[in-house]
Amino acid sequence: MNLELHSGWANCLQEEFAKPYFKTLMSFIDDEYNKNLCFPPENLIFNAFNHCPLEDLKVVIIGQDPYHDIGQANGLCFSVEDGVKHPPSLINIFKELESDLGVPYPESGHLEQWAKQGVLLLNATLTVRAHEAGSHQRKGWETFTDSVIHYISNNKEHVVFLLWGGFAKKKVKLIDTKKHYVLTSGHPSPLSANRGFWFGNKHFSTTNEILVKQKKTPIKW
Repeated sequence: MNLELHSGWANCLQEEFAKPYFKTLMSFIDDEYNKNLCFPPENLIFNAFNHCPLEDLKVVIIGQDPYHDIGQANGLCFSVEDGVKHPPSLINIFKELESDLGVPYPESGHLEQWAKQGVLLLNATLTVRAHEAGSHQRKGWETFTDSVIHYISNNKEHVVFLLWGGFAKKKVKLIDTKKHYVLTSGHPSPLSANRGFWFGNKHFSTTNEILVKQKKTPIKW
């Protein structure tokens, strides 16, 4: 497994990479990728970190699992490759973006431009076996990504955390809410959104208002 990360992340996560659980996790992932079709492609597993340098970090969005169909997952939560049909959750994210900020519905579902502006698009589990949702959960990824959230909370200031849905909301225990901003809502999945728990949360405009108050450049969502 190639652990080449952007230098800021590599330095702060070096200790985590050396822990026994992480070595066991990497052994499991190597075996899974050798024996099965897994997503995202191996070179994109740590994409969230490499597109969003630690020193530029302003916003964290937490997802649960990568998309598990062919050609979808690219290492950024909720994001898909250019030309790929938008999954239902991403459609609802873009619909909320339209109504909140008047941004035209994007043609591409690739969220790389968000990441490059300082949005960490972090799935709690970074890999998955093809067509088997949740197949790499409870293997160690959650320990790793929890430690990332905890590190950000301890070592950064005034980060905006967007916690969408019950799973993400549980991560609030890892965040110092006295020094960071936490916005919560229902999940953008159709089940939650159609019951009124997603649309109208105005998280995109609220995030930018917070960033402007902090004299930071707002995100071009």
